[in-house]
Amino acid sequence: MIQERLKALREEMAQRSIDIYIVPTSDFHESEYVGDHFKARKFITGFTGSAGTAVITATEAGLWTDGRYFVQAAKQLEGSTVTLYRMGEEGVPKVDEFVEEKLPEGGCLGFDGRVVNGSWGKKLLGIAEKKHGTLHVDEDLIDLIWKDRPALSRKPLFLLEEKYSGKSTAEKLKELRGAMEAEGANVHILTSLYDIAWLLNIRGGDIDYVPVVLSYLVVTEKECIWFLQEEIVDEKTAAYLKENQIATRPYDDIYSYVKELPSDVCVLMNGSTVNYRITASLKPEITVVDKPNPTELMKAVKNPVEVDNTRKAHIKDGVAFTRFMYWLKTNIGKIPMTEISASDYLEQCRRAQENFIDLSFDTICAYGPNAAMMHYAATPESDAKLKPEGFLLVDSGGHYFEGTTDITRTMALGPITDEMRLHFTAVCRSNLALANAKFLYGCTGLNLDILARGPLWDMGIDYKCGTGHGVGYILNVHEGPNGFRWRVVPERHDNGTLEEGMITTDEPGVYLEGKYGIRTENELVCHKAEKNEYGQFMCFENITYAPIDLDAIDPNELTGREKKMLNDYHALVYKTISPYMTEEENEWLKKYTRAI
Repeated sequence: MIQERLKALREEMAQRSIDIYIVPTSDFHESEYVGDHFKARKFITGFTGSAGTAVITATEAGLWTDGRYFVQAAKQLEGSTVTLYRMGEEGVPKVDEFVEEKLPEGGCLGFDGRVVNGSWGKKLLGIAEKKHGTLHVDEDLIDLIWKDRPALSRKPLFLLEEKYSGKSTAEKLKELRGAMEAEGANVHILTSLYDIAWLLNIRGGDIDYVPVVLSYLVVTEKECIWFLQEEIVDEKTAAYLKENQIATRPYDDIYSYVKELPSDVCVLMNGSTVNYRITASLKPEITVVDKPNPTELMKAVKNPVEVDNTRKAHIKDGVAFTRFMYWLKTNIGKIPMTEISASDYLEQCRRAQENFIDLSFDTICAYGPNAAMMHYAATPESDAKLKPEGFLLVDSGGHYFEGTTDITRTMALGPITDEMRLHFTAVCRSNLALANAKFLYGCTGLNLDILARGPLWDMGIDYKCGTGHGVGYILNVHEGPNGFRWRVVPERHDNGTLEEGMITTDEPGVYLEGKYGIRTENELVCHKAEKNEYGQFMCFENITYAPIDLDAIDPNELTGREKKMLNDYHALVYKTISPYMTEEENEWLKKYTRAI
């Protein structure tokens, strides 16, 4: 099937004399996850992961993806004629390097200009010009061959009350206009769906698990224009928009609007998120300030209402997850269980919680060797039966009106090997070391990542992903500019200074292909600690409340300080969620949060 699709694409390329065609994983807004309409890279390669870029020539097809997906991609590309390029590995060319090498002199490079960001589009234009070639960017060739392509999503939207958002849209717009003025800009083009949803205090459902609305926003000194599929605006929302002086226009009108902007305006926009068709449509005389959207930092630094609410969300989520863990541990080997049935039970536990909206991502419930694939998703074909032995890794989360959660626990379902216990304990040590960090203001995740990797690097082990990511507030579960990573990965945009109010995950792991995977993940809120002659110290508050499986811990591998950190954490878990558990569940919880 993939070979037939590649053949059809190559025929369309040949008709237009296109030598290379690029298909990224993207919608018109550079969203991390995309709706079904935008899954063009999955369509043309068969790879289902959330990150990757396909490059097709007349004779070759390649897929570039990162370390989270090496195992999964290798399996899914078998027999497709698509070559896997493992990003970041020694000797593997970058996409741009491959394109430059393969593009013939005077050749034509093609892509849909709406799914490539302005910064990358400019680089690709430079490659084409270097070869005295051209770009073909005004057509979506995948659309021509994808006969049963899903339509653009038009899900209902809903307003987020101020008791949840903590700040009104009027206040947010005032702050944004202040930031625009500081940059000398009188027009701001905003295309990030997360930033638009945050700014307008509106959520939707146009991407699975990411409650956003397909739209663009333009803010000027006097106007705020929202370009969206206007039929989804109900009377209540229309009244809210009018009250906040927000006008609406059809979704695709953004392209004619930017062409008509006068030459003397100064536009603030982020070339890494605004798509190439928009950036290339601006008059060349227009002054452009290409910087991150001011809203990126504004939404990453949670206000006190958001922080308080998120704690409440985590209490609910901790109750749901711990209830699932209790069910799993007490029933394994007694009743039939599979990855999918276990995942379904956990979802039921979450949906039973008050103010639950949706899952925050597709649950990863991976048994045994499947957990070595970091972003494994069980299918009816792969759905492993759970046995009373080995590890089950569950990475899951939920959106509540009080906030968004993301938690991973690896649980021993029965006997495990000494190696598994050693690795599990090392991951626990890594998680605790980062969670209990104290550091001077100005640090980024680059400075602190070694705390998590240290215990694993001491063993000659690493994991091919970041240690943690920022978490949105009823938005994308992955959010910049905060994160934990040992080296800069430019496209991740997660090397920002750690600010008070930021929420970041702490999720080290061990992944052994063909054997097992281990990950322990909590969320941390950044706070100010003492300030003295050395500067402003910072620390973290752990806001994830669920046991770390003591059945898999080797106490002999923990120092006295590490035992205290684990015992303190488990005391916090018991104190926080026991009031919401049954007597029977609490008896179990006492055992699994006992001091060691």
